[in-house]
Amino acid sequence: MRSANVWWVALVAVATVSACGKAAPEAAGGGAAVAVAEAAKPGEIAPDRLKAFGALPAVMAADPATLTDELVSLGRMLYFDTRLSKNHDVSCNSCHGLQTYGVDGQATSEGHKKQRGGRNSPTVYNAAGHFAQFWDGRAADVEAQALGPMTNPVEMAMASGEQVTAVLRSIPGYADLFAKAFPGVSEPVTYENAGKAIAAFERKLVTPSRWDAFLGGKADALTAAEKDGFNAFIDAGCMACHTGTYVGGSMYQKLGLVKPWPGLEDTGRMEVTKNEADKHFFKVPSLRNIARTGPYFHDGKVADLNEAVTLMARHQLAKELSKEQVASIVTWLNALTGELPPAELITAPELPPSGPETPAPDPG
Repeated sequence: MRSANVWWVALVAVATVSACGKAAPEAAGGGAAVAVAEAAKPGEIAPDRLKAFGALPAVMAADPATLTDELVSLGRMLYFDTRLSKNHDVSCNSCHGLQTYGVDGQATSEGHKKQRGGRNSPTVYNAAGHFAQFWDGRAADVEAQALGPMTNPVEMAMASGEQVTAVLRSIPGYADLFAKAFPGVSEPVTYENAGKAIAAFERKLVTPSRWDAFLGGKADALTAAEKDGFNAFIDAGCMACHTGTYVGGSMYQKLGLVKPWPGLEDTGRMEVTKNEADKHFFKVPSLRNIARTGPYFHDGKVADLNEAVTLMARHQLAKELSKEQVASIVTWLNALTGELPPAELITAPELPPSGPETPAPDPG
């Protein structure tokens, strides 16, 4: 089957999924998949092929003014503070390392007592712009997502939000920091406010790349080979799901859409909705920084990006790509690797010392 026909098959499938409530609107700044009118020319990208994509925002917030220096600074501290875990040995940065493109490079991450969860830890970079959080979309935004790991028994293992609040209040230095971050609030040191602060910090974790420079009009920001790789990506049909500002992160899709995914046991979004129609649906991941954020897929079982592209084409588009096509696509995907934020934002800060009432580490 010709590549254009495969693309339309995939797009029709996605439209059907959307009608059944599985897809979601593109996050702010992106666009829906559109038909590609112009054929690809070697080393060039026709303007029509770029209409469904967008450059990253400076920060991922509807109102950047809400991300005050005091709020972001507090969120940065909490992101690195292991005392928010039962045994004082796990922080947000443990699984989402800011020096390693927001991941830990493992199939699944170690949490309390070296337990491992069932899903891969996705990158935190650019994630605040996605339409939902977690592979199954169980959190609407990063404010809700930030709270989940602290009380997850496999991750940070705190007994409750109340326990997190008690720990925060036992650390004397946090009182003033929370008061500055949440001015006018009678009791600012709370579990919920900790989540808001961490989320504010995460909304600053943007990684602009050469792709953004190209979208901004810098024609030579991409090499001819990278432009050819983007055209191969479009011609293969990948844009049916990976589109918009984040090149993904804007919809759910069934894993194994046209050909069953081998060994798939995780029911995906069905765990949240309890709806059989959602079985094996997952949030489509962003492809930004994809070359630096393996291993891939919800279970982290694929370590090689070329293999990941091959499997996606086979099981989502019923298409067998040649090694040359895959290599070309991966060449463009490498251009989506962005610049890490400034060191002063992503290095571990000095944390306020524990107080006499701060609980000791509990390995139990």
